[in-house]
Amino acid sequence: MTATSSPTPDAPNAASFLATPALRGIAMLGLVTLIWGSTFAVIKTLGAQLDPAAMVAWRFTVAAAVLAPATLWQMQRRRRKYAARRPWTVPLWRDAAILSSWLLASYGTQTVALQTTTANRTAFFTALSVVLVPLWLAAVQGRKLPAAVWLALPLALGGLGLLSWEGGSLNIGDAWAVGCAVTYAGFIIALEGMAGRHPALPFTLAQVVWVAVLGWVWTLLSGSAPLPAASGAAAWTLAWGPLLYLGVLATALTTLLQTVGQRFVSAPVASLIYSLEPVSASIFSFLLIGEKIGPRGLLGGALVVASTLLSSQGSGEAHPETPTPDAGRTLEDEDLDELRG
Repeated sequence: MTATSSPTPDAPNAASFLATPALRGIAMLGLVTLIWGSTFAVIKTLGAQLDPAAMVAWRFTVAAAVLAPATLWQMQRRRRKYAARRPWTVPLWRDAAILSSWLLASYGTQTVALQTTTANRTAFFTALSVVLVPLWLAAVQGRKLPAAVWLALPLALGGLGLLSWEGGSLNIGDAWAVGCAVTYAGFIIALEGMAGRHPALPFTLAQVVWVAVLGWVWTLLSGSAPLPAASGAAAWTLAWGPLLYLGVLATALTTLLQTVGQRFVSAPVASLIYSLEPVSASIFSFLLIGEKIGPRGLLGGALVVASTLLSSQGSGEAHPETPTPDAGRTLEDEDLDELRG
């Protein structure tokens, strides 16, 4: 906002901020972060009904069933523009398959981790993907490591040490959670190189479909039971209800909200919002399944959050949780204008 000679004209502008696209984007990303935080407790309890392979397969199958009609409907409305861009190409499906392999690895390791460690520890451990991205880029691509990342590293290590000190020594679940952070960092890096090649919604749908397919292959090869352990009405309460929540709200809806919200919010601001995910995960873990975190854990979690903030602000990277490539901006912005009315 440019300065004016009189404060009077600024008052309406300040008040109108409540209706700005930026604030709506912040609200959307805040809701996304809250939903993400709730998934740790949901997945942990759902582990009593389904193995990790079947859980991932069902989650992305539900998400694909929700996203497919919405994507195809939008493509039909914009058929001329989409036809000119030829969205359903072999390169799109190939790139989506590569990204979906990273996604399956990250969601799979996170789901396995939650079987043997607490939800809040898993959330803080997996948040380290933000710190690992610039490290990975520096090691593999020779990029300069930002000074902020050097400060973030000891904070992250100190935070993990305090979390482990409170909850006992590191266990196999913690190792799986670190594996989730590593593989999700790989996804972010791979996405950086592929996102601009394809229209956003078809590319997103292709990734979700691929993860669902790979999830069912994993289920078949691992011999996991494809259906919940409970049956009848109990199955809806203990399994199908949580699966619908994960697929519809925690995958399909968050994908849509993130796609829209990040068009109006800068990467540093988005990273600031996403860094609160482990905080919301700890709150939901306490409210939903009674997990508590003591003083050392709180301090350790705060150090992890601080390290992710330093790393993301230093590198300018956002921290997407779901596959929402920022491609096809001009085409998608036209549809978003219509959605906003």
